[in-house]
Amino acid sequence: MAARAAGYLESARNLTGSAAALGGLALTFAGFAGAYWPVVVGGLYGAGALLAPPRRPPAPAFEGPSSRLDELRADLVTLRAYLDRVDLPAAATERLTALAGLLDGLLAPGWASEALAEDPEGVHVVARAVRRDVPESVDAYLRTRWWTRLAPGGRAPEEELERQVALLHGEARELVDGLREAEELRQRSHTRYLEDRGGGVLRRTSAEEGRPPEP
Repeated sequence: MAARAAGYLESARNLTGSAAALGGLALTFAGFAGAYWPVVVGGLYGAGALLAPPRRPPAPAFEGPSSRLDELRADLVTLRAYLDRVDLPAAATERLTALAGLLDGLLAPGWASEALAEDPEGVHVVARAVRRDVPESVDAYLRTRWWTRLAPGGRAPEEELERQVALLHGEARELVDGLREAEELRQRSHTRYLEDRGGGVLRRTSAEEGRPPEP
């Protein structure tokens, strides 16, 4: 109870009501309230307390997108170390190297990773590739290859792995292309803004000189 009472004394409601009540006392001393000064002071206090903004708890502070990218960078390092330890076909290795290069470029600290951080779906694509899709594809290949050597037959696991890695590389490439197109759109928008602004200046200048504006 004491803590709640102390909290109310420090609240905006009490402070605003007290300020309004002080105004009522000033009116009383000036002779405007008369014998009803307690009602005036109390009413002003209540009105001030009601008008004060309600107390609200501070909003929770969650980790920003950049902190999630830090975790992804560390996970990509772990994934690269894993890929260096496994024996993969040359075609899949080449495509995985290209995929890792794209992911490195997206996650490297700087304006590219800042653009990625503003795209939740893009962050999800990268996280899914690093933490699930690539490890699962490689591990499934290694397990299937053992069974194929034990009992040959069926589709070669190398072909399946190369197909999976090609799909993952294409997905990452689409993400990079989308981010690039967003930057190109931003650049073109700025060009149109400068052209519109320059066109307005040209029209005003032509009017002042008494000649028609250039087409």
